[in-house]
Amino acid sequence: MITIKDVFEDYRQLNNVYETQEIEAISLLVINHVTQLSKASIKAFPERELSNEQTEKLKSILIRLKTGEPVQYTLGTTEFYGLPFRVNPSVLIPRPETEELVEWILSAIGERRKVKDQRTKQFADSILDIGTGSGCIAISLKKNLPDAMVSAIDISESALQIATQNAELNTVDVNFIHADILNLQSTQNSELKTYNLIISNPPYVTLEDKKEMHSNVTDFEPHNALFVPEQDPLIFYKAIADFALINLIPGGLLFFEINENYGQETVDLLQNKDFSNIELRKDMSGRDRMVKAIVK
Repeated sequence: MITIKDVFEDYRQLNNVYETQEIEAISLLVINHVTQLSKASIKAFPERELSNEQTEKLKSILIRLKTGEPVQYTLGTTEFYGLPFRVNPSVLIPRPETEELVEWILSAIGERRKVKDQRTKQFADSILDIGTGSGCIAISLKKNLPDAMVSAIDISESALQIATQNAELNTVDVNFIHADILNLQSTQNSELKTYNLIISNPPYVTLEDKKEMHSNVTDFEPHNALFVPEQDPLIFYKAIADFALINLIPGGLLFFEINENYGQETVDLLQNKDFSNIELRKDMSGRDRMVKAIVK
């Protein structure tokens, strides 16, 4: 019989794809997924024997992982902001830095709601997430702000299918809309109303950036959610900022996740469009990653 220890040994075959620490983490995640044993139990009892069915599953997963396929796609699930999410190659895999963005948004909303002002005490009762993908931002916000009305748009119908499943999985009600922010039709405009807060993590990776990226991102994750033209890297930020100027209430908040190489350029863009109180924030790795702005 195969033991947990044997699986960790087998998964070292991933050394052509991942560093040693990553292999350990992936092995633990896969064993946890297949056996439903806690990670603490897996570490504490490496001599535990696995069933033939579990062994076969672990072998088939290893075959897929050796191609460079991200473990989240292989398992079909991931976690974001403490919530479970289904993922497949139609959507980007949610990143930890996006969790930081959600944390910043919730903190900002909490501060706004403390203000004893008629206009802001019910702040963020209407939120729009542009380019929602798996729905991770919209769903996490709705889960933590159950009284808010949350809508989300995406150009990809297959992404919206996954996002809808994730809303059901997390028992929240989000209004998903099929739309292209770069080419909004009048019928789509009628579905999009006025908001207190707009958030977007749009495509922002240039072809130059692509050269530095791991192949398990460039070969497997959806390109339409990642890449922008080299000659117009802020194309989505321009369109969303213009939309926000019209569709945010006075004093409404705009949040972006951004390309770390275009922090100041994004700030300049928002300043030129007459947003106020613009704040550029770094992620835990010290990279320019998030921007907040207010509509006057």
